[in-house]
Amino acid sequence: MPTFRRPTQRLSSARAVRVTSYRSPDKKAAVPRTAPRTAPASRMPASPSLQLPPTGSHAVALTLPLPPSINHQYATVNGRRLLSSAGRAYKAQVGQLVWLKLAQSTDRPTLLTQLQSEWLALSIRFYFTSALRRDVDGGLKIAQDALCDGLGINDNRIVETHLYKHIDKNNPRIEVHLAPASGS
Repeated sequence: MPTFRRPTQRLSSARAVRVTSYRSPDKKAAVPRTAPRTAPASRMPASPSLQLPPTGSHAVALTLPLPPSINHQYATVNGRRLLSSAGRAYKAQVGQLVWLKLAQSTDRPTLLTQLQSEWLALSIRFYFTSALRRDVDGGLKIAQDALCDGLGINDNRIVETHLYKHIDKNNPRIEVHLAPASGS
């Protein structure tokens, strides 16, 4: 009985497996791209304007820098996972921005009391330079921790989270809105 073999296909040329690198430019080898990587425009929402909370409401709305990628947030030291220097620097920067925002607030004591006593809803809009470069959830934990540390509240008060991913090549950032949860 004859045996049938499946024809094997040979790749006609080498293909790039990884087209980005985090190495310094002098160590980076040039890798030709086989096809441009772009997200379908119809799937990415347009950049909406941030809706600031109405005056008198007990909410915080801030524009913050993008957090470091998940690969740069933690380091392993002696077998333990620790927040990296980039992660610590980000949290310190966000803490300063939060206190600057609070210093400008006229109802700071009332706002902090409200945020410390109620269940909270967090909304973060990520504005990346590319749709395919980062995951929307990679910056959630460090941004949430940094914001709550800056406000002096425990992040376990957050019971509702909304994440959005947008593209803004010229101004990457996150827009954060923290308010009492609607069900509280």
